[in-house]
Amino acid sequence: MSGIEWGALMFGVLLLLLAVRVHIGIAMLLTGSVGYVMLAGVDPLLSYFKTAAYARFSVYDLSVVPLFLLMGQFATHGGLSKALFQAGNTLIGHWRGGMAMAGVTACAGFGAICGSSLATAATMGQVALPEMKAHNYSGRFATAAIAAGGTLGILIPPSVPLVIYAILTEQNIAKLFLAAFVPGILAAVGYMVVIAIVARVSPSDAPAGDRSSWADRLKALVQTWPVLLIFLVVIGGIYGGFFTPTEAAAIGTLATAFVAWRSGGLKGRGFLECMYGTAAATGMIFLILLGADVLNVFLALSQLNTELAKWVIGLGLSPILVLFLIILIYLVLGCIMDSLSMILLTIPMFFPIIMGMDIYGLAAEPKAIWFGILVLMVVEIGLITPPVGMNVFIINSMEKNTPMKETFKFVLPFLASDVLRIIAIVFFPSIVLFVFSFG
Repeated sequence: MSGIEWGALMFGVLLLLLAVRVHIGIAMLLTGSVGYVMLAGVDPLLSYFKTAAYARFSVYDLSVVPLFLLMGQFATHGGLSKALFQAGNTLIGHWRGGMAMAGVTACAGFGAICGSSLATAATMGQVALPEMKAHNYSGRFATAAIAAGGTLGILIPPSVPLVIYAILTEQNIAKLFLAAFVPGILAAVGYMVVIAIVARVSPSDAPAGDRSSWADRLKALVQTWPVLLIFLVVIGGIYGGFFTPTEAAAIGTLATAFVAWRSGGLKGRGFLECMYGTAAATGMIFLILLGADVLNVFLALSQLNTELAKWVIGLGLSPILVLFLIILIYLVLGCIMDSLSMILLTIPMFFPIIMGMDIYGLAAEPKAIWFGILVLMVVEIGLITPPVGMNVFIINSMEKNTPMKETFKFVLPFLASDVLRIIAIVFFPSIVLFVFSFG
């Protein structure tokens, strides 16, 4: 068999392993190793393994991943998620659907100091769902709104998947973070519009809450100052040139640790729980990274990536049509895979295709930044699409009286908002590429 045939075969085996629920990191490691042995032999594979782990995990930029994850853990234990939700609730909770909107804004705020959608959804679900149920929101609408809002965790900078994309494609992390701001804001606004529409079409699912006094609103807003301060220090420090993204993550982690300590969130086993949670999430991400490296080395050896890029470009299809086909593939993969796995699996194949085409006359760096934000938004959709929809599973597990199918049914309007936003970014790249106006 030729290298390309082996590449196609092992990729098919990989999808089969994923279908039977083998962990993505293990699946990529196994298929990559077997394919490597078939093409080069056992000794070259063992020689590669001698340095593979060190070469991957010693990358300085990767240290930002556990730091952002730890920052999210400290923020959770410090009560910042509750403060964000209460602030939003006092301001707009009296609107019809206002409490769900408050949940979305709180997810956006928490995502700004977390970087993980699953953590954002789980944390805000614990805070917002009981309040929404107490105010007679239907379980199906409450779970759908928070599951959708949780996707903002990876779209609002800082974002762990964006860091991984930057490392894979050798792009500037700071520029990617800045480019994600407007799409992130559009996502939050789009979700709030969906909530407003659903609340008027089906008032029983999203009733109006109690109006808070201005004194209560001011008090709730004051409680959110740590989030605003940490966000300004971390993001402002990066763009102000005061420190690198990794240094910013370290400073943000120390700041959230201080807030958690002051609030008593690190008492007892609190600190250890933060460390254990960060270690578990980091270990999972790094295992996927190692598996992706082995698979990508095998695919490069098989020349499948190169030949695929040549074949797609040689078809003579318009670049936009090719882009939409790639987006469609991501939407299908999102039904069976998580966001980080999709990025690690597909970027080595899709990125050369995109970079080899002339799209709107964009130069290499703007094109890479624009494609990265598009990929982030598409894999974000996978967090709320059936049958996997990890955000939906997490939120629905907190509301066991609501059937999963009912949550997915009410997620559909949020998915429609996501699709409209993706179409806008495809045809109007300036929404993302304003970052280059800063020089």
